Amino acid sequence: MSTQQNKEIARKFCDQTWGKGNLAIVDELASRDFKVSYPILPEVLDREGFKVWVADTHTGLPDLQFTITDAIAEGEKVAIIWTARGTHKGEIKFLNLPPTFKSASWGGISIYRIVEGKVVEEQGQEDALGVFQQLGLIPT
Repeated sequence: MSTQQNKEIARKFCDQTWGKGNLAIVDELASRDFKVSYPILPEVLDREGFKVWVADTHTGLPDLQFTITDAIAEGEKVAIIWTARGTHKGEIKFLNLPPTFKSASWGGISIYRIVEGKVVEEQGQEDALGVFQQLGLIPT
């Protein structure tokens, strides 16, 4: 796959999962041994764990607006820079967090590794501290 093709796959995967909550795209574009790691997660997630996390995020933030602001690719790695905003109206189970009914906006970066047209890894960094502060869970 070319670097441009990898970039298109990563953009589509990121937009469809985080942006739209489309879990079917995981089965379409992620490898069977897909792994996900972010500092907010207590452990590395596999495909099924990732689907649960994405669904949980969209349940907790039903009005989530997710925007890809840039994509940079080299070889099999693609970095997606993004911003998100939403109102915490539902429980976020993976954090054991009941709704606060407050809004938050934050940014982050997700780095995808793509091999033979399949996403095999997603690693990310997000402003979790800023989100928790905006939701009133941590003092500013």
